[in-house]
Amino acid sequence: MRFLIFCILLAMSTSLSAQAPHKSPGPLVPDFGAVWAVPNPEFETSKNIEYRVMFDIYNSPDDPERLNLALNSLARFMNMHAKAGVPAEKLHVVGIVHNKASWDLLMDEAYEEKYGVPNPNRKLVEQLTAAGAKIYQCGQSLYSRAVPRDKLMPEVEVALSAMTVIMNLQAEGYQLIKF
Repeated sequence: MRFLIFCILLAMSTSLSAQAPHKSPGPLVPDFGAVWAVPNPEFETSKNIEYRVMFDIYNSPDDPERLNLALNSLARFMNMHAKAGVPAEKLHVVGIVHNKASWDLLMDEAYEEKYGVPNPNRKLVEQLTAAGAKIYQCGQSLYSRAVPRDKLMPEVEVALSAMTVIMNLQAEGYQLIKF
């Protein structure tokens, strides 16, 4: 009898754990931006609209070995919406990098020269841009912080300023997300 009760409880816990929300990597940026599965949300995510979003990325972790979590937010946005059934071609995601975060876009060699470690953001930026995201570096921050332009990752594009990118993309219907 005890064995039967044990088996019933084990079966119940297994079926409950299979239904429990869990965090997992996403389909668009596979090594970053893990997201929670949200079963049966009351607010339905539209699969028909164009998601035009830009992220304002201006801080950097104190520890140069740590990933910039603001950059990782782009991956989270892309992965959670793809998992919710939004087609990748409807996700227009832009990262606007300025201020202290400017150093996070350096190629490994330059980053290692400055901090003594490889750039933890390198693979993230590669996967983001491979998935269709755009990364813009503020030219004003680039020069005011003496970040060597020729040492930026090749996936990064330089703009006149972060303010210019924000203003222009807002005119194109993009929404600013500060995370």
